[in-house]
Amino acid sequence: MSRPMKYELHRPKQVDPHKTYPALFVMHGMGSNEQNMLSMVKGLEEHFYIFSIRGHLELPPGFAYFTIQGYGRPHREMFDQAVQKLTGFLDYATEQYPIDVRQLYLLGFSQGAILSMTLGLTLRERIKGIVALSGYIPGFVKEKCEGKPVNEMPIFISHGELDQVLPYEWGVANHEYFQSLGAAVTFKTYQEGHTVSQQNLEDYQTWLFHSLDRETIKL
Repeated sequence: MSRPMKYELHRPKQVDPHKTYPALFVMHGMGSNEQNMLSMVKGLEEHFYIFSIRGHLELPPGFAYFTIQGYGRPHREMFDQAVQKLTGFLDYATEQYPIDVRQLYLLGFSQGAILSMTLGLTLRERIKGIVALSGYIPGFVKEKCEGKPVNEMPIFISHGELDQVLPYEWGVANHEYFQSLGAAVTFKTYQEGHTVSQQNLEDYQTWLFHSLDRETIKL
């Protein structure tokens, strides 16, 4: 199976060929790239296979996963294509690497957060947990999902109270929406703009560590 998207892979220094590992799929923001996200997951490679995925659309100085037609309104066709490509990438990764399919995590910032939450809603039981940093859920995604429960899915949502790109209220709405679907939501806010502070980074990394199965941590 050919790889559907470009990516950067980090993994434990010593891999036991008889074991499978949790996977963390990382998605960047608009105009960024897969390299810029690596500092946000540094150290986690001792517990995860980390796939930092490049958006397939060129958007200088970097890349994007989809285009937008207005404030908070992705182009539907491009957005659906991104969801399809990323779903295909998850299939590719679980076939090509020693991945524990019961422990697939998504982490994204901005566009990456939007897609992480969308994939969680569409793939549901396939996803173990989500870290969504400064994003929103498109209205057409909510309509398509029709309020179906997500079965206690753990999700970490954060948003800057001073976000000048995606309003803080959208982060609150994400929190309320996932709570209404029965998800186990951790919602954190910070006195920041459209960025990820050091405290935010420490908080979601701690959350990820504690959400892993206990036997995984002993590997």
